[in-house]
Amino acid sequence: MLSYRHAFHAGNHADVLKHFIQVLLLQHLNQKDKPYWYIDTHAGAGLYALTEGYAAKNAEFQNGIAKLWNRPDLPSALHDYMQVVRDLNPDGELRFYPGSPYCAEQLIPANGKLRLFELHPSDSRILEQNFSHLQRRVQIKSSDGFEGIKALLPPPPRRALVMIDPPYEDKRDYQHVEHALREGLKRFATGVYALWYPLLQREEARELPRRLKKLPVDSWLNVTLTVQGPSSDGFGMHGSGMFILNPPWTLADTLKQTLPWLTDALRLDRGAGFTLDLHEN
Repeated sequence: MLSYRHAFHAGNHADVLKHFIQVLLLQHLNQKDKPYWYIDTHAGAGLYALTEGYAAKNAEFQNGIAKLWNRPDLPSALHDYMQVVRDLNPDGELRFYPGSPYCAEQLIPANGKLRLFELHPSDSRILEQNFSHLQRRVQIKSSDGFEGIKALLPPPPRRALVMIDPPYEDKRDYQHVEHALREGLKRFATGVYALWYPLLQREEARELPRRLKKLPVDSWLNVTLTVQGPSSDGFGMHGSGMFILNPPWTLADTLKQTLPWLTDALRLDRGAGFTLDLHEN
């Protein structure tokens, strides 16, 4: 399916959770003075305008990043994520929001490389425009990221963060993400894999975390954040989750300290909450 455009949802509560955790993972990899790759299977456009175009239609960012924008009491763990957003909006007005590739490019060291996949032709062209000045370390392919990552694993530096966040409009994406992680672990067992998924009332969405917990990996961390209770008609996304394979050992504690504040900041009703599930062999 090529109808999905992430710009409609840019900066919403799911983006906040996803990019906050992404920044924490990048910070962890930065602690070692060794190169690594950032690999993104569904990179989108990389950068989004919030006050015009698709993002302005539903203005989902108003219930996401906008709720954090002027908060004076941000937990310390959120500072670096928010700084990436603030650097995009130096006049103090929230007009632009960074996608996952932009967050990665801002934080990855000069000796790191980005490998980005985006199948949607329009978003792929915009992505190329946004990163045209960084061709030496950024490679963009207008192709299926599920298939594309096979040729990249293991990466030459043997260190990488692999981000997987398809739109899930196609029910087969739930199978594709599980297959991609299984294949990735066969090729590159020590990589850090971060998978985003929606919290929906459809069976495929509810079943996905249970299936991921059976993957052959020594450690995983499953995080969910809901901003409201499920709707009475059974439709709509009431939250989202991040499933991380080979997470940093400090990540669970950082999230445990920060998620209560973040849940309260983003809540829409009494159904808001979070879960944190860690497995280590």
